Amino acid sequence: MKEDIEQSENSVQIEIRAPLIIQTNKRVNEEKVENGCNEKTQNRCMVYLSTFVAVCGSFAFGSCAGYSSPTQSAIREDLNLSIAEFSLFGSILTFGAMIGAITSGPIADYIGRKGAMRMSSAFCVAGWLAIYFAQGALSLDIGRLATGYGMGVFSYVVPVFIAEIAPRDLRGALTTINQLMICCGVSVAFIIGTMLTWRTLALTGLIPCAILLFGLFIIPESPRWLAKIGRQKEFELALRKLRGKDADISEEAAEIQDYIETLEKLPKVNLFDLFQRRYSSSLIVGVGLMVFQQFGGINGICFYTGSIFESSGFPSDIGTIIYAIIQVPITALGALLIDRAGRKPLLLASGTGLVIGCLLTGISFYLKGHEIALKAAPTLAVTGILVYIGSFSVGMGAVPWVVMSEIYPINIKGAAGSLATLVNWFGAWACSYTFNFLMTWNSFGTFMLYAAVNALSILFVIKIVPETKGRTLEQIQATINAS
Repeated sequence: MKEDIEQSENSVQIEIRAPLIIQTNKRVNEEKVENGCNEKTQNRCMVYLSTFVAVCGSFAFGSCAGYSSPTQSAIREDLNLSIAEFSLFGSILTFGAMIGAITSGPIADYIGRKGAMRMSSAFCVAGWLAIYFAQGALSLDIGRLATGYGMGVFSYVVPVFIAEIAPRDLRGALTTINQLMICCGVSVAFIIGTMLTWRTLALTGLIPCAILLFGLFIIPESPRWLAKIGRQKEFELALRKLRGKDADISEEAAEIQDYIETLEKLPKVNLFDLFQRRYSSSLIVGVGLMVFQQFGGINGICFYTGSIFESSGFPSDIGTIIYAIIQVPITALGALLIDRAGRKPLLLASGTGLVIGCLLTGISFYLKGHEIALKAAPTLAVTGILVYIGSFSVGMGAVPWVVMSEIYPINIKGAAGSLATLVNWFGAWACSYTFNFLMTWNSFGTFMLYAAVNALSILFVIKIVPETKGRTLEQIQATINAS
């Protein structure tokens, strides 16, 4: 009887407490809903501003990449350059980017993400000024090499910085803006390059660098980098500045600190240490995506779009304008979808479209070579190229950079990021250099080869690449390296 009485009293107390708990939680949730819009805008305002400042580096990247195409004839005429001299001017950009890729990780780890962006902007400014004042091939090449170095550093540090400052629900979309702004930079260079002289076009490359350098005085440093180097007070100030003065950062700060403390127990790594078993999963994913992104043919097709259209019998100027217009809105669509659909679905849809685009273009060259349905061949070619460009822009262009910025633990992020970026730029050089040789060998076979590589990328994504949507960086890195 005594036990029954005690149980009855306990059950009554539980019944009394339960409604109070529910009412309290309900009241808190109602308060959050009432204040949600203002808090959400306030909390994320600095994140949006920081992202805007960082992607000015991405726009500068696109301006560098798109500069040579509309200026080729004018530069050659004004400075009396041979084809070989201008080819060196165009290709040396990639060598500068490879050097930048090698050094980008250690630099970003040593002087911070903001410091790396400042240094990269300085190289781009120096390069553009050298091109503007150039009176011969040497000054042009030095300037192009400097801007290429800046591109290589930007290609690593911008997505990493955005991934480290963004809330988990916005990280994919904000990181994808990196690729969107690269596309915008290329398209703007293509369009205004037809209206301005080549020297004036070089000066326009200074604008995004100036905005970036000014904005870096306003935005905070990456909190995760500050925590990594032990600057505790600055870490908390930066995180609070990003999340808002009224936001509760205790849970996020504790999670970051716990993860940093765990990583500090691990030995410091260099490039050769990356190949240890513990890092193999993240290394395979990051480097593998870069290999498939580049060796699927993007830079060969991008650099020589006009000649592809001419070879197939389609007007090159019309095709190039359509190409420049289509990639920006489709890249924007990918940015909107990445945090809703997820990384893997976008990669799989993109890979499928790349295969279809290569097959259509290859078939058009096969028909033309065998003089079958000659009127249909140009239409197939332009359709295939546009499907290819659209598919690349929506997924394979941006998502590998997003995944790379997410999967590497912070103690190897510098070395691993440098390796992945170096592989990317080497692939860009190899693809663009071999494209004309492959087309001379067999146009149909070239696109069938690219189709095969893109088909392999689909299998790679299905089997190897993890889904990272909606998870913190610490959760992603702990899971992938534990597996």
